[in-house]
Amino acid sequence: MTQPDMNERIVRYGELRPCKTAFIDAHTPGSDQKENFTVIGGGVSESKDQHIHIQDTPGFNIGAAGQPPHCRNSLHSHRTAEVFFVLSSRWRFFWGRWGTAGEVLLEPGDIFSIPTGMFRGFENVGTDYGMIMAILGGDDAGGGVQWAPQVIEDAAEHGLVLGNDGKLYDTKQGQDLPGGVARMPVLNESELERFAEPPVHEVVPACIARFQDMLALADSGRPARVIGDGALIDERPGFDVELLSRNSAPTDSSSSTRHQVLMAMSGHWALEWADGRTILAPGDTCAVPPGHATRLYPSMSGAASLFRVTNTDDEAGPTRRANDHPTQNRSLESRSPESRTPGSRLPETRLS
Repeated sequence: MTQPDMNERIVRYGELRPCKTAFIDAHTPGSDQKENFTVIGGGVSESKDQHIHIQDTPGFNIGAAGQPPHCRNSLHSHRTAEVFFVLSSRWRFFWGRWGTAGEVLLEPGDIFSIPTGMFRGFENVGTDYGMIMAILGGDDAGGGVQWAPQVIEDAAEHGLVLGNDGKLYDTKQGQDLPGGVARMPVLNESELERFAEPPVHEVVPACIARFQDMLALADSGRPARVIGDGALIDERPGFDVELLSRNSAPTDSSSSTRHQVLMAMSGHWALEWADGRTILAPGDTCAVPPGHATRLYPSMSGAASLFRVTNTDDEAGPTRRANDHPTQNRSLESRSPESRTPGSRLPETRLS
């Protein structure tokens, strides 16, 4: 592979092109400052303005969300895996019909594999602009998102309407739904009953891997298996995730029969192949096709970590953990806010 060919398969953090109108809450106060990035594949963006950096998908999509402090992403659900790792800042993830079933705080490097069939949202609670990287299962990322009804209703008050073609229309700019396109219907109460409301003590141990734990495993001499069959997060979403550190970086050139996506977390990484060499910096993403021998190692001293995502033969679909939270696990917190005790708030789960 020539240097120009490999360059086409690298998306530099500093060259990411944001879309500020990607989703239905783009005009809703509190969510109107977020930016969406599609790195590999089209993801689940609802905007015709979304730029896609690499079109071809290896069985999964890579995206990112960038948000200033106090900006949040509204409650939604996915039909395939949605895995986040925090690249920068501090983030609060929350879930449930009203976002009150549970919440957890994540720091840089932490990974959260969010169960399908569960409403989730997230907010930058740090002091600086923050970025989280996302892996979405399936070449079509599950065909789109499902929004909590109140998100669609709030958006309509600010001019944005989602059509049943999956596209956004801004009524304040005079955009009407095309002929044959109706408004996306909101989920009814019967449909909402099928969305899980698992408590914190069920979600956190099974679905979250802390960066320091992953790094300790990777520093023992072998890449830390983060997501996969029997890994720290025991899932088979159509891809495996590993963390590499300085002590677990391969010493020799090797090739894989699988697609591999390299996502630098910290430090700078040299990637060498027969016809070239490049450096991956934090936030950079590189898609290495099957059958190409490469060597990957830290290019300078200091902390160095990198996530490696590999496609598998597993079919993208509902995660295992979705089956661990049947409808009867829905708690009283799934009721509307008016039905809960005034001033009540779930305790935060913090790093020890």
